[in-house]
Amino acid sequence: MGSTGTNVNVSEPSEHMICRGVRLQTDDIEWTAVRAQGAGGQHVNKTSRAVLLQLNIPSASLPDWLKQRILDSNDSRISKAGVLTLKAQQSRSQHANKRDAIQRLVTLLQHYAKPIKPRKPTKPSVASVRRRLAGKQHRATTKQQRRKPNPHGDCQ
Repeated sequence: MGSTGTNVNVSEPSEHMICRGVRLQTDDIEWTAVRAQGAGGQHVNKTSRAVLLQLNIPSASLPDWLKQRILDSNDSRISKAGVLTLKAQQSRSQHANKRDAIQRLVTLLQHYAKPIKPRKPTKPSVASVRRRLAGKQHRATTKQQRRKPNPHGDCQ
């Protein structure tokens, strides 16, 4: 009965908590049922068990700073138009695939919602600099001792 491109109807909460003060409305998500890839027996070509989740980031009910951070990322799942696409096909059940896709979306959005830790510039300790320079001096001495003696004295 299900063909490629049918809509998926499953009861779900109206919003998903991303982090404190950030919620994703279920109305922002578009669902499409598609045929799953891989082995599956005789029934595989007749049913659409895999689900495509699409979230239009510019029109989503997310804060502007989060939208910008997502769009600035170099994620291959985000199109140039700003549509995030996730495909879930692990389970043999369309409902389980839909739950999996929502969980992956929430996890991804939580990742982008985390504040970026500023890098603290560090410099090597005085002892490590001394050890490095001593090692260089030792290698230079070893290589110098391998040279053939110069018969002309100071000239090279």
